[in-house]
Parts: sequence; C-alpha cells; structure tokens
Amino acid sequence: MIKRFNRLAIELPQPTTADPNAAAAVQELLGGKFGEMSTLNNYMFQSFNFKNKTKLKPFYHLISSITAEEFGHVELVSHTINLCLAGATKPGDPDSTPLSAAKDVRNTQHFIFAGQNALPVDSMGKAWTGENVFNSGNLILDLLHNFFLECGARTHKMRVYEMTTHPVARAMIGYLLVRGGVHVVAYAKALEVATGADVTKLIPIPSLDNRAFNETRKYEEKGVHRVLYRFSDEGYRDLEQIWKGTHPEDGGDLIVKEGIPEGGPIPEYADTPEEFAPGIFPEDFMKIAARLQQSAGIHA
Repeated sequence: MIKRFNRLAIELPQPTTADPNAAAAVQELLGGKFGEMSTLNNYMFQSFNFKNKTKLKPFYHLISSITAEEFGHVELVSHTINLCLAGATKPGDPDSTPLSAAKDVRNTQHFIFAGQNALPVDSMGKAWTGENVFNSGNLILDLLHNFFLECGARTHKMRVYEMTTHPVARAMIGYLLVRGGVHVVAYAKALEVATGADVTKLIPIPSLDNRAFNETRKYEEKGVHRVLYRFSDEGYRDLEQIWKGTHPEDGGDLIVKEGIPEGGPIPEYADTPEEFAPGIFPEDFMKIAARLQQSAGIHA
C-alpha cells in the first residue's frame, strides 16, 4: 500500500503566462516511453512480482522505495502541465469562440478532451501503454533495464529543458534531473552489489553535470542528489545495504532519509467556464454545502 500526502515533491512557482506548446513538450516526461508513467509502472510491477523477497530483501526494498517516489513524480509532472496550460484561454460567450486560441496549439486534446489538464500521453498525443513495462523476472536484467530507463529519462528531461523557458517546466525538470540522478546511481550500485561490475563509471549519461542547469544547483547545494528517501514510516529498512558509500561524482556521503521530501503545496486551479469546468456554479455550491451538512447530521 502507498500512503498519500496532500503535497507535491517540491513547491512549483506560480505561472504568470500560459504556454500550451510547452505543456505539449512536457507531456513526453509524463506519458512518453521514458516518462514518469513508465518509470512508475516498471518499478511498481517489478516490486509486485519480485521473486525471493526475503533473501534478496535489499533489492526489493530499493525498487519498492523508488516506486513510491515515482508516484509523486507522475503527480509533479501532471501539475506542471496543468500550470503551463493555466490561463491559455479566457471565458466568453460561446459564439465569441473563447477557445479559438486552442486551435493553433500543438496538442488540441488538452483543450477538447481534457479541459486544459494533463493526459496519459506523450508529446505527440500518443497514449501511454503497458507495453512500456519491462519485468523479466530476472533481477539482474531488470536492474540493468532500470538503469537504462533512468538514463533515457534523464536525456529526455535535458532535451525538454532546452525547449522551453517556462518557469514551472524548468523548476520541475531541474528537480527531477537531480532525483533521477539518484535513481541512476542507486540502480548502478545495486548492479555492483549483485554482480561486482562498477556501473558507476558510466555516470552521468548523458555526460553533462547537473550543475550545468540553473534549476538543479539549489538541490545539488542542499545535497538532495545524495539522498534516498525511504518513503515509509517503518518499512524498507535494508536500503542502507545498497545506498551507502560515496556519490560517484562529488564524493559526498550517501544518506537514507526517513519518510518523504518536505515538499510543497498542491496548486489550486481556477474555474475555466469556457471549458464548462468544473461545471459547478456558485448557486450549486450552496446546495452542495446543504447536502453535505444534512448527510453529516449538521443543521444550519
């Protein structure tokens, strides 16, 4: 089971402008082959199907903990897409074509299908598929695949970062470059423990230091790239058997932290009446409130 907290992994900046085409590009980091839905579901099914959990407990704990973090990354990218879309259109009479600006953006599904929200699709609107999940049942092969998946995800984040200057998109990508780097190192260390092969010599892939990006430096300075969160109150205690020693790039000590990142608030989204969303009007709120009071036995 996953315990949910009503917070994002980080606080995202409040946007001042909309950029629907940036939102379309960021969709690759959500529903693309190397997007967060792929990392989540790869590790989730590997953790569900893990064989010989007792004898191989440190590896099971590693994959399970990273699974929990990836759930939060799916959430973070989704909110980034929503914030890139926020304010892209304005309310108006239907005959004034208030959604006319949407017809010229790259992904009109954001406006026609989703009411200006994130979708489980890639940057070209292709739906995410379970065919992106790899779970061979062979631990070494799965770990190697996960290492490659994280390197591919890192490459795509760097490319999308170079496509847009939207502050929300860059803030999110900067954080995920750092956290994805943690996962790259974690799977490399797991492979080293399991096989003796020093995969850390391949890092980073691509060979560009995270500190080259403005939005990563504040996290690197705080040592976030050396921390693996347990994402559990009491469980997954064997992470330290793999996440230990020093970071291959800066030599700093690796740390396992209890719980979750401090995080930031979940964004609040305004009504978009031109999209008929949420479709609840002021007079409806009063009726809903009365019904909720009645069901709770509260009388005004």
